[in-house]
Amino acid sequence: MASGFRDKVAIVGMGCTRFGERWDLGADGLMVEAFAEALADAGIERDQIEAAWVGNALDDINVGNSALPAAHALRLNRVPVTRVENMCATGTEALRGAAYAVASGAVDIALAIGVEKLKDTGYGGLPLRTKGVQNDLWMPYGSAPGTFAQLAGAYAARHGIDAGDLKRAMAHVSWKSHQNGVHSPKAHLQKAVDIETILKAPLIADPLGLFDCCGVSDGAACAIVTTPEIAKALGKGNPVTIKAIQLCASNGWELQYGEWDGASVPNTRVAAGRAYAEAGIHDPRQSIDMTEVHDCFSITELVIMEDLGLSEEGRAPADILDGRYDRDGAIPCQLDGGLKCFGHPVGASGLRMAYEVYNQLQGRAGERQRGKVDVGLTHNLGGAPFNSVAAVAIFGRLD
Repeated sequence: MASGFRDKVAIVGMGCTRFGERWDLGADGLMVEAFAEALADAGIERDQIEAAWVGNALDDINVGNSALPAAHALRLNRVPVTRVENMCATGTEALRGAAYAVASGAVDIALAIGVEKLKDTGYGGLPLRTKGVQNDLWMPYGSAPGTFAQLAGAYAARHGIDAGDLKRAMAHVSWKSHQNGVHSPKAHLQKAVDIETILKAPLIADPLGLFDCCGVSDGAACAIVTTPEIAKALGKGNPVTIKAIQLCASNGWELQYGEWDGASVPNTRVAAGRAYAEAGIHDPRQSIDMTEVHDCFSITELVIMEDLGLSEEGRAPADILDGRYDRDGAIPCQLDGGLKCFGHPVGASGLRMAYEVYNQLQGRAGERQRGKVDVGLTHNLGGAPFNSVAAVAIFGRLD
């Protein structure tokens, strides 16, 4: 595989709102809040941005189906602005568009921003009036907890894991995220929860209990990207660079054939393999220092650890219970609390993950800081395990 993005694109500024029920701001205000932080971080003027990509998944209750609201809210100087959507991978898709523009030489400085405003509807989950023709055909009665609960059952069956043991490993995933979220001032939920409370919580979709499920939030996050040379000219001595961004979309195989047993997410495995090749990583267990992954449900994070090659097949529950992915473990996961504590404003989540990795790489994550971090990985999973878009991005420093 060609080297792709590796060290051709630098991130010079990032911003992220406080996630939660933001009655104080609409979608435009959220974008302004994240953009102002990123602009100050980059040390550039608004008029230096030559193109922008805005990620927004649920356009009918947010910014609409064009990118114009972002151009208006941010007062961009009549530059091309493109709205993108790729389910829960939307934020990473926006970053990929901006990175492509810089890597190709089309522009010198580009903006990626993701935003979602979900808490004004009075609805507890994702406020979809229809899921579109394809989803209405294939899963008219499906729900997010229900489809991911199936992942848990299939995983236990494949590996012969006792249901109670799996439940305890899932509880540890959520416990760990809440422990980390205490130190995240921008998280929606900032309270530690003990293991027994998690285990005894009401069931949502067996075996997923209340604390195995992330919520939805309002929020925005953004990144300003350029070339490493321009980054250095802006005073970024050893800039954070994009080592890889890979997306993999389902082709229908999981829905139509019988070979897939439902115990893993093939798209994540393909996207991860391509990202490692693009970044020149041969042993992710040795090279990756931290991860931010798509923990929409605790079982998702557990399975992702194997799909990313960070745990051996069937070993993720034991690795989790041994603390491998805890804050002080070998490869900490969700140092900021993840979707479990931030909630999931769909268009913003991928960029929020990148924001945490970016700050960790620069040693400015405050109480969350993990010592020296050289390589960080983000992962999104849009859709359901049997019909998904997976995105894997890898970040490091130039030198």
